[in-house]
Amino acid sequence: MSYEDYVRIYPKNASLKGKVLISGFHGIGATGYWTVKYLVQKLSVKRCCIVDYEDSAPVSTLINGKISTPYEIFTYENLAIFKVDVPIQKDKELKFYRSFADKIIQKGVSEVFLVGGLDSTLKTDDTKYRIAATSAYRLRGIMAEAKPLEDEHIIVGPVAILLNYFEIKNFPAIALLAYASPERVDPRAASVAVETLAKYYGFEIDVTPLIKGAETLEAELAKESSQQELRPP
Repeated sequence: MSYEDYVRIYPKNASLKGKVLISGFHGIGATGYWTVKYLVQKLSVKRCCIVDYEDSAPVSTLINGKISTPYEIFTYENLAIFKVDVPIQKDKELKFYRSFADKIIQKGVSEVFLVGGLDSTLKTDDTKYRIAATSAYRLRGIMAEAKPLEDEHIIVGPVAILLNYFEIKNFPAIALLAYASPERVDPRAASVAVETLAKYYGFEIDVTPLIKGAETLEAELAKESSQQELRPP
């Protein structure tokens, strides 16, 4: 079955040859989404492509006075960063992401790096993330030293769809799953992902705002918890 005609990437002649595609989605701790959003905000990126499909979300906004569509690809040096502002409808996810995978392979992407969250209640040591890679992916550098996701732990959503499809296509892809809170947005998990990406692909980015955001959020949660404990039964 071919999915490639469902998704369209404009301009049609855009090339991503040799680029590493990075993406993340709304999931545990919103880790992937906030990682991508932060990269786009902090790096000197340039929008190179708009991604469209038949059931695209009827949402638009302005950023720096220009129309920002829900699904866009930005480039920075050898990176292509795919930003998904609005989650794809659940019943369309499989078709969308398989079609998208076909398109980026056609456009010459060299490998894909996905970011997601991993329920922090599953954490058994002091490491900050786990990885899962397709058979075609050549582990190197810090990824060769990283711990793989434990057997039979389940990955779901867009990351799972893409990993499965890239495995079928014998295409190199890897997912970094940062331990994150399953109950709230987790900027600390996003900071782990951003910092790891910077080390792995050799670019500089300051994660201090993410760390400060995490500290503020954690302090507020601790205060709320202590106030609840002091309330009479």
